[in-house]
Amino acid sequence: MAARFHPGDTAYAANGTAYTVEDVDGDTVYCALPSGAEAEFPASVLSTAAEWAARSDKRRGQLYDRLKQARAYTELPQGAKGGKLDPAAAAQVVARSERLRPGILDFTAFATATRIVAESGDHALADGLSIGKCRTVFDAARPEIQAALLAALLATPVEPFVAAGRLGDNLLRALLDKGMMRHEAAFASFGDRRRQ
Repeated sequence: MAARFHPGDTAYAANGTAYTVEDVDGDTVYCALPSGAEAEFPASVLSTAAEWAARSDKRRGQLYDRLKQARAYTELPQGAKGGKLDPAAAAQVVARSERLRPGILDFTAFATATRIVAESGDHALADGLSIGKCRTVFDAARPEIQAALLAALLATPVEPFVAAGRLGDNLLRALLDKGMMRHEAAFASFGDRRRQ
């Protein structure tokens, strides 16, 4: 089994740490990190570069299904008083927000997906997220959940945010502008990304 590894190869531990193989003795693989730290492993607990890439591709393929099942997309938000949000009002504020600030829903979907991926420990998969697929997951969610995710991005309580959808455009635009102030640089660079 140790014949899978040869000196100079890259070997991956289960947590994704990449080691350089220095020597192989029977079933023991002697490795080093770029920092110089050395370690030894049984060959059975390491993955070759090809095995690790296949594992990552499989996890990447399942990523969007896992996003749909994440708590952010499955738990209905409760109002401050424990009441449910009005789905029609939530849908209205989401649609008006996109009309007043084009691209905000793409940004919300992508930011939410990035946060979910980071919380699950799959930081490496965050770089390969597709804006289009993130938006598809977002669009499949109930309007109350969409409004809650947008309100969370804006750091605004969800009930007043949903209620603002029934007021004038200027008030909602001011609410969106205020909430997006802390995301302005990220939103500007996000607009330069290619929508895949």
